[in-house]
Amino acid sequence: MSHHVPDHGDWIAVCDGATALLLENRGDHGAIHLVTREIFKQDNPLTHEQGTSPPGRTNSAHGGRRAAMEGSDYHLQAEEAFLHKFAASLDAHVRSKQIPALHLIAPPRALGILRKQLSDATREVVAGELAHDYVKFPLEEIERRLLAPDRE
Repeated sequence: MSHHVPDHGDWIAVCDGATALLLENRGDHGAIHLVTREIFKQDNPLTHEQGTSPPGRTNSAHGGRRAAMEGSDYHLQAEEAFLHKFAASLDAHVRSKQIPALHLIAPPRALGILRKQLSDATREVVAGELAHDYVKFPLEEIERRLLAPDRE
């Protein structure tokens, strides 16, 4: 799905794997004015800061060979859990008829994870997507980039 400029009353979900902003456009098509509706945050240290044990080993059923098992990516698991909760919040807003149209902005990996977590009802109101990381920008910069996403 491509991006288009949010209309008055559209909501914009700007997120990564640890922070999400739920914004509403109170401006119009040519003059976006974003207002923060909700902020979601999660502390998500890097995997090497979370896991202390080395990956396990397994014995093969044929020939008694041993092989290393892949270690757990705790950071990615925490991102997925965070985006799952954020998707549930978006769904609650959609079901209560607060969100007429929704624009998703997230880095590619987070956008892919979020997309899979959205309910059918929420997918129906998605009006556009941008695969960029805007979550750390001030609202004025997000507004500017929404008006000209290709000039980054």
